[in-house]
Order: sequence, then C-alpha cells, then structure tokens
Amino acid sequence: IIGPLLWPIAATERDYFALNQAPSLAHPFGTDTLGYDILARTMAGLQISLIIGFVAGPLATLLAGFLGSLAGYVGGWSDKVIAWFIDLLLVIPAFFILILLFPFFKGSNWIVMTFYLGLTGWMIMAQVIRSQTRSLREREFVKAARYMGFGTWSVVRRHIVPNVASLLIIDAVLGVGAMILAETTLSFFGFGVQAPAVSLGVLISEGNTAAATRPWLFVFPAGLLVALLLALSLAGDALRDAIDPTSGANRG
Repeated sequence: IIGPLLWPIAATERDYFALNQAPSLAHPFGTDTLGYDILARTMAGLQISLIIGFVAGPLATLLAGFLGSLAGYVGGWSDKVIAWFIDLLLVIPAFFILILLFPFFKGSNWIVMTFYLGLTGWMIMAQVIRSQTRSLREREFVKAARYMGFGTWSVVRRHIVPNVASLLIIDAVLGVGAMILAETTLSFFGFGVQAPAVSLGVLISEGNTAAATRPWLFVFPAGLLVALLLALSLAGDALRDAIDPTSGANRG
C-alpha cells in the first residue's frame, strides 16, 4: 500500500534507456519492453488486487450472513424462496455471466467488477449460515427472546448473528484471497482489470508469453500472488484456531 509512495519510480514512468532490462540495482524487478519498472507496476497491481479482495470478500460475507440468517430464522415460504434463489445462482456459472456483461464495464472501470465478484460469491456460505441458524432458532435463549416480544430483526441481530460471527469472520478473511484469485483469473483471460489500470492478473498475463526468455516479467508478479494467497490462508487458519480453540486440536 505504501510502496508506491516510497519508491521513486512511478508505475506509469518509462525508462527509454532500460528496455527489457534484467533485475538490477536501478530496477530490482527489471523492466519490460516499453521500459516500465516491474517493481513499480507490481506494487500498483498489488494495490488494486488488495482493494478488490478487501471489498468483494467482506461484501460477499455480509450478504451470506444477512440472507442465510434471515432464511434460517424465518423459515416457511421465505426460507424456501431464498434457498431456491441460492440454488439457482449456484447452478448459473458466474464466470460466463461476467463474460456476457463484460461489454458494459469494459475498460478501466474495475470497480464494477469488484462489486460483481462480491455479489456472486456469497451463496455457499449463506447455505452454511442458514443451516446453523435453523439449529439456533430452537435454542432456549432464542425462544425466550421471541416470547419476550423481540421482533425478527432484533433476534437475528442480537442472538443469531453473534453466534455465527466466528464463521463469518473466518469467511471474510479467506474470502479476500478467493476474490483476489478470481480477479487474477479473470484478468489473465482478459475479462478483468483493463489497461491503463494494472493488477497482478494483468501483469501475469503480460509476462506469461515471455516467461521463458524474460522470466522476471512473470516470476515476480506470480511469486507475490502466491505469497499473498499463502499469507491470507495462514491468517485464516490462525483466526480459526483463535476463535475456535478445538479446531487445532481436532486437526492434530
């Protein structure tokens, strides 16, 4: 995040005297055919990838928690309608829908894609929250809240959501990595972030064709992507162990 503020070379700055240069002191990650500094472009790409992940991931978690807890608690026809809607969205491949909608946000408007990823990545967790809520609504403290006159929203907010919050927090953390990987995949195939904006997926796509002759164009963005996803996965596992102390013991 702060790297571009500290690195003296901008992502849009070209060095005409260092075209296709291998990593050096002046350009630690090397340069590409047009003289762009790969380190500067990688940091800029990381910024966009992180923004996409930290917006789309929690957005999907919020939708999963809201719809899943509502469907599980209310039950009846509302539960059936929401469950049918979730199953319908799971059947429809989100990737192909994005391809069909791609002409509407083609260009550098990657913000639209960010919200699209968030709006299509909540269904599985919503099913988990719905199942947990259906068991929670039969617990004594939930029944007592209903008998005391609390409305649906109050019961869901005060009693249901806090009891499934651990699942939502873990899903939000792991969802960041999942959204970054989804963005990378879409950008790699040309349906994600578009020039002049840059992301890790764009850099990996650009460096893929030159991986054999100029490996620095591909290795550094791909390596940072792997490191980022590994860090988020480890953070999710650590958070799971912190919230649920029995999870680590079960794996051991």
